[in-house]
Amino acid sequence: MMIPRNLSLAAAVVTAAALTLTACSGGEAPAADSSKISIMAPFLEAQPPAADGAVQQKLEELTGKDVSITWTPNASYEDKMNITLASSEIPQVMVVQSKSPGFVKNAEAGAFWDLTDKLGDYPNLKTTFPDVQNNASVNGKVYGVFRARNPIRAAVMFRQDWLDKLGLAAPETTEDLYKVAKAFTEQDPDGNGQNDTWGITIPKWGALGSNSPYDIIEEWYGAGNRWTEKDGKLIPSFDTEEFLEANRFVKKMVDEKLINPDFATFDGTKWNEPFFNGKGGIIVDVDSRVSVLINLFKQANPNDFQNKVGFVGNLKGPDGELHAHPTDGYSGFLAVPKTSVRTEAELKNVLEFLNTMNGKEVATLLNNGIEGVNFTVEDGKAATIKPETAEGKAVSTDIKSYAQLGTNVTGNNFYPVKQASDYEQEVFDKRVEVMAEDLKSAVYNPAAAFVSPTYVAKGAQLDNIVADARIKYLAGQIDEQGLKDAIKLWKSSGGDKVQEEINKLWQDSK
Repeated sequence: MMIPRNLSLAAAVVTAAALTLTACSGGEAPAADSSKISIMAPFLEAQPPAADGAVQQKLEELTGKDVSITWTPNASYEDKMNITLASSEIPQVMVVQSKSPGFVKNAEAGAFWDLTDKLGDYPNLKTTFPDVQNNASVNGKVYGVFRARNPIRAAVMFRQDWLDKLGLAAPETTEDLYKVAKAFTEQDPDGNGQNDTWGITIPKWGALGSNSPYDIIEEWYGAGNRWTEKDGKLIPSFDTEEFLEANRFVKKMVDEKLINPDFATFDGTKWNEPFFNGKGGIIVDVDSRVSVLINLFKQANPNDFQNKVGFVGNLKGPDGELHAHPTDGYSGFLAVPKTSVRTEAELKNVLEFLNTMNGKEVATLLNNGIEGVNFTVEDGKAATIKPETAEGKAVSTDIKSYAQLGTNVTGNNFYPVKQASDYEQEVFDKRVEVMAEDLKSAVYNPAAAFVSPTYVAKGAQLDNIVADARIKYLAGQIDEQGLKDAIKLWKSSGGDKVQEEINKLWQDSK
């Protein structure tokens, strides 16, 4: 969880709760127009979709509603959401990107509808992933329709041409990863006769529990996923011997220069560059990056891009077991504020709309676009129409934002994308296969559903104590005792209280 940066959070909580009580008590407010739906959502492109665009028009046609969307830049979305909740203009549906302290406080103050016992009445909202819905809950209460994401995404990508040149096999264990990284650093994999390559590239990414390469490797070592059960109690993953072992492993690679020396400051937006430019041979990240890397080589040389990128999924740890690293399986949710949706009847109208949104027709629109305009269906897959028309390009661009409204809580109801070549299709199919296999060994966060009041108040500051110490330890600025001291400081600064609260919530849920 992240502490929002704005100072209007308390005002947002108080105002939202007060407005909710006012709206529910007086009963004088006019009934909402059931033909209209208002939504607040983030956009990730340079510009938001046009209000009169083809996707917008199709959405209104398929849902039978006049849909008004307030698109907000992704970078400032959290702040804008809290400001909106403190205003008099609150939409009926809000994309909530995480269980941030701002959202949790608003939800517990009564600003959002509790949907725990309501979603089961709607076939497209009754999830087929109950574990993920539990992860997305606030101490067991469901305050929104979660936006499903593949829980298993961790992969190790490597320069396949380097691996072939050195006669090495793809890594299966963390020890294999070390050996390949060492060979990529010391055995001149690009054949230029110079000592100018390294094994693994890691960007500036130190926050705890953010699915960073560090989090993934720690899980491979058996430290657990954010929290882990030891002796009948939940403890933070960093309070385990496995956490220390994993970071000794990473530090050994840093010390031997198998990892880029600027790992603590390297710009994450340039993560692909050393891989593509033949400097760093390995990336540990989400598997979708495989296709991004292949496309870079394809753009550079369409006739020679098929042997550049290799990948595997999660790696076995020193204990010989596969502790696969999953996310919580969702990326925020669609929540319904009580200020703008004041009655059960109005809520029913909104939930029926969201039920339609998660049906096949609208899911296809949000994720694939408009059939015959930007895609056609080939072999059960969505194939981009070539050459692209201006209208087709506009639709393809707009759906990158509209996809933020997709929930997919019953699985993907849209077409998988047909890849551009047989080779790329083979790689994509292999990615799906590898992730599905790793899912069998996924180690989830056992405390994902629980929200500790102390953590809401000071969790970010507490986590920074350990996160900063981890980076300093890896960089050689402090020794292992310094890292252990930081963990003790986490505990004495409020972490013990967080652990106590999490364990009580965990026991109460059984």
